Amino acid sequence: MHHKSLVSKYTSIKQLIYSHVIKNSSINTDSINNVCIKNEKIPLYKGRDDNRVLYISGVALLRSKSQNRKAMELASAIASEISGVCGDVFSIQIVPPGWIHFELTHSTLAAWLQSIVVGSSGGGGGDEGDEGDEGDGGLLKSMPNTTLGEAAPTTSLRDTTRTRFLSVIVRVASRREGQYKCPMSNSLFTVQYAHARCCSLVLLAHGEGLIKLREPVPNTSSGFWDVITPNPIPWLNCDRILRLNHPDERRLIGELIQVVDNIECPDVSGSVKWEKVALNLSQAFEKFWSNCRIWGEVKITSPELAQARLGLLMATQSVLRFVLEEKLGVFAPLEL
Repeated sequence: MHHKSLVSKYTSIKQLIYSHVIKNSSINTDSINNVCIKNEKIPLYKGRDDNRVLYISGVALLRSKSQNRKAMELASAIASEISGVCGDVFSIQIVPPGWIHFELTHSTLAAWLQSIVVGSSGGGGGDEGDEGDEGDGGLLKSMPNTTLGEAAPTTSLRDTTRTRFLSVIVRVASRREGQYKCPMSNSLFTVQYAHARCCSLVLLAHGEGLIKLREPVPNTSSGFWDVITPNPIPWLNCDRILRLNHPDERRLIGELIQVVDNIECPDVSGSVKWEKVALNLSQAFEKFWSNCRIWGEVKITSPELAQARLGLLMATQSVLRFVLEEKLGVFAPLEL
């Protein structure tokens, strides 16, 4: 399917759509391979509806005069060309007076989430998620990501896997902590806490057998979130619909998409307020964790949903770590 190759090439959804808009509106055709949005000459923005991933382009309105064509006619022509190439990646709708709406399909969204989880450490496979094994030059540079943070109510953390993970974590933490000397604000501590909590919950799930991670090896580039099973994560149900349909799940996914857009495709001013971005993501995670359970009845009756929620935790941890370390210059703690 088209979405497999497309998602592996572009981490940012905005970047993916923008590249097709540029190509099919005959703008800057000599440089379409440089898909990062360095100057937003073509209007493209993400909609605010958390129930779907929607992007809106005003390219037809912008170009109609220079093309001497009606905006609706030009929009239809552009949409037709893009649909022929990647109609399974997103559905396209033309809205008067000439807006083009791009809505991500559930399969593409599942592939995108999988790519964020597995990063450049590989591990993709199956119908929903083998896109991530190519990785990404920015966000998905892998480094050790696992920790012991806040313990959830269980006794299974005392197994031998926990001991092996902890020995690695302590050595990694001692090496990396000295690299980050920025003074801490309350909001940054909130973000760090969210990062550590994501890590502890994933490790707990591994200890209880809900997921299985490959044993991490120190001093290598392989990420700790090398998921052996389930692989891919069961993002989609039997009807190919995303399992994550709770409002707080969708809000967290929306925040993840927005943050990755900001990382890969900053606007023309480049003035992203990264502390605010990170805080918004951590707050979305806290709401998700408060209202979308993984253990207890969910684990027993809907293990695939529990695993999909764990996948969302892993994706959140990966993005939080990148923002903390690469954009804010502070340590992404291995435990608090």
